[in-house]
Amino acid sequence: MSLFKARDWWSTVLGEKEEFDQGCLCLADVDNSGSGQDKIIVGSFMGYLRIFNPHPVKTGDGAQAEDLLLEVHLRDPILQVEVGKFVSGTEMLHLAVLHSRKLCVYSVSGTLGNVEHGNQYQLKLMYEHNLQRTACNMTYGSFGGVKGRDLICIQSMDGMLMVFEQESYAFGRFLPGSLLPGPLAYSSRTDSFITVSSCRQVESYKYQVLAFATDADKRQETEQQKLGSGKRLVVDWALNIGEQALDICIVSFNQSASSVFVLGERNFFCLKDNGQIRFMKKLDCSPSCFLPYCSVSEGTINTLIGNHKNMLHVYQDVTLKWATQLPHIPVAVRVGCFQDLKGVIVTLSDDGRLQCSYLGTDPSLFQAPKVESRELNYDELDVELKELQRIIKVVKSQGIWPMPEKEDDLKVYAMVSSNFDPVSQATDVEIGTDVVPSITVQVTLQNRIVLPKVKLSIYVQPPLVLTCDQFTFEFLAPEMISTVSFSVYLKRSYTPSDLEGNAVVSYSRPIGTPRVVQCKFRLPLKLICLPGQPSKTANHKLTIDTNQSPVNLPSLFPGFANQSDDDQVNVMGFRFLSGSRVTLLASKTSQRYRIQSEQFEDLWLITNELILRLQKYFEKQGIKDFASSFSGSIPLQEYFELIDHHFELRINGEKLEELLSERAVQFRAIQRRLLTRFKDKTPAPLQHLDVLLDGTYKQVIALADAVEENQGNLFQAFTKLKSATHLMILLIGLWQKLSADQIAILEAAFLPLQEDMQELGWEETVDAAISHLLKTCLSKSSKEQALNLSSQLNIPKDTSRLKKHITLLCDRLAKGGRLCLSNDAAAPQTMVMPGGCTPIPESDLEERTVEQDSTELFTNHRHLIAETPVPEVSALQGVSE
Repeated sequence: MSLFKARDWWSTVLGEKEEFDQGCLCLADVDNSGSGQDKIIVGSFMGYLRIFNPHPVKTGDGAQAEDLLLEVHLRDPILQVEVGKFVSGTEMLHLAVLHSRKLCVYSVSGTLGNVEHGNQYQLKLMYEHNLQRTACNMTYGSFGGVKGRDLICIQSMDGMLMVFEQESYAFGRFLPGSLLPGPLAYSSRTDSFITVSSCRQVESYKYQVLAFATDADKRQETEQQKLGSGKRLVVDWALNIGEQALDICIVSFNQSASSVFVLGERNFFCLKDNGQIRFMKKLDCSPSCFLPYCSVSEGTINTLIGNHKNMLHVYQDVTLKWATQLPHIPVAVRVGCFQDLKGVIVTLSDDGRLQCSYLGTDPSLFQAPKVESRELNYDELDVELKELQRIIKVVKSQGIWPMPEKEDDLKVYAMVSSNFDPVSQATDVEIGTDVVPSITVQVTLQNRIVLPKVKLSIYVQPPLVLTCDQFTFEFLAPEMISTVSFSVYLKRSYTPSDLEGNAVVSYSRPIGTPRVVQCKFRLPLKLICLPGQPSKTANHKLTIDTNQSPVNLPSLFPGFANQSDDDQVNVMGFRFLSGSRVTLLASKTSQRYRIQSEQFEDLWLITNELILRLQKYFEKQGIKDFASSFSGSIPLQEYFELIDHHFELRINGEKLEELLSERAVQFRAIQRRLLTRFKDKTPAPLQHLDVLLDGTYKQVIALADAVEENQGNLFQAFTKLKSATHLMILLIGLWQKLSADQIAILEAAFLPLQEDMQELGWEETVDAAISHLLKTCLSKSSKEQALNLSSQLNIPKDTSRLKKHITLLCDRLAKGGRLCLSNDAAAPQTMVMPGGCTPIPESDLEERTVEQDSTELFTNHRHLIAETPVPEVSALQGVSE
């Protein structure tokens, strides 16, 4: 960021919703006043031509009514405006306006006014040329060394140069190998045209070569414009710059040699007349426009370069001399003279912000007032000094940022409706059911002080969707209560990983400190689940032990009770909107609950909901010592299957993207060959290139569809993996009776990403986190603490290492490991860890040993805990007994 801003001398905004580009700005004494004062000529893509003569009363004033000399609507879009000697028989300056299909030359004249309205200006059409080809840009100069007049050269969109000798059309020539037009400039020193081709080459063509190139057969001038059948031109010199060019400028000052300046997308080039590089400068930011404007010392040239970070840089050759900040991104920059003020910088943005500015700073006219002399009271000074020292000590102890006050500036409340919306707000759902319910959530903001520009963002877990997730409050008055409502519904046919939502409010306090307040809310289970028939058989089963008598399931899940089966109070079925079913059973004789389902990840929501509702139920009963536990074997094998499926989709996505990239390269290569064949004046056979192009196009479309389908499957697999991960963390916490802090560490290690990306995936991130835990708080010896982990996260070749680390983590937790992030966590826990623990492999030999030993880990977890008989529950009747 620059220390200084560009000082606003005069500025205005042109029109409404108009667009401008680099050719739309020109500075010249277009009315031939002879005063040497420039006028600003601006044309827009909407067809408006405006001429300004800025003269602010004081610096920084906006445009006055008399500043606008002329405004005319020419109807056709204006691509470029230039001022030169374009009319024969006179050396007066005239205005050339380039439209897409027309070139017009006007004279601008002013009439002295006799009243306070000032002078009157009018635009008179001198002549026009109707173009047979769509124009791109133009340049002008004394082509061929003519004296006292300027000729115009227009470049069409298909690469044809059309030369006009003022009122008459001279000739047209096609540039060889032209695909897309580039910037065009004329060098009077070498009498040549310089452009940048689509091959990223700076090319120079002599005017004499263009003029003497004769057509194959004599045609009328209009046919030459239409067909352009002429000799293939030979380039004078060419230089490959390796990038597209934004603009070309050719300058020659008294203290420096003639130079060709080319502004690329990333570099800035200065060339000699023969195409040799004089110097080049790599730019830090993406440029938008440039202008070489003067030479202050012998052999050097000063250049203005604007970029897309609202900055204007001043370079002396390759040395940055000044950097200033602009209020907009300039697309055109010029330097002019207004009211005897030389060196005024004129910039134009693409949305019509026109500004005249200068560099430097304004002098300060402030003078400090005289201090009144008075006697000092040293007792009061001592008291004030002690108070300030006390404040400094408090600030040092609390940190730099001010601590929050006892009463919050803003409070956020979220309330979820107990009933569904009367009319569902679900749109574009991908679920097979007829009606997908939606539920309303109401968020209330209550502020204590004045708060401007408060932003509220709502987040839920996909595939849950919000009708509106962003709210903005421009101004909140003190003690004001603001309420917003939105609806939530399930959009796709799979189950979300969590029913918890989050409302985040960001604002800035009056002293400028940014603050964030969040409020979490929980969506009801009935939003994604319906009552279903219990199932007697299932592939996946979990048993949760409690220390209290079993509870009547319909009282825990009142909205899911089946009215037809009132006698089965210990059995309940759930059917998700995605189609999967889950069965919940409560034992009559023991204090156990069983959850079973066909899909492993579907067990998570019902298991979590059961534990939460049991805790809430016993809290209402006044029982504070309720506890639940898990005594079965940790289902690592089922969890590893989901990991492998997710990883397989990631690898498949990489292969599809590589194949799509190859087919796209092939498609572009065939296109280039076909364009060459079609533009050749002596047509050659296509040799089945059209058939190959069509086949490649179909392959590109099919691969793009496959990539999109794989991304959808990967997103769905990641959601299922998150559900299974939540379930694994819950079971490990119940199994080892972990505290809330230890469970938070597990969640941070296993759930580091909210969204899975191709560059950074779940597998490598989780593997790094678990390896860090095994190296620090769960380390077995000092040898493991010295293990160096890779600092770069790359997609692994397979998931075997991740699965071994997860197995090892569970093993060390079972043998007394403790999850802790304090400084003493890295101490080797040799006292609590038995010697049978498997360390992290540090060599190929040790890795083979771990592969042999880890196959026997966690096949059955009963050797890690006290033997507890678990009854076999194979049917609904077995639990009911």
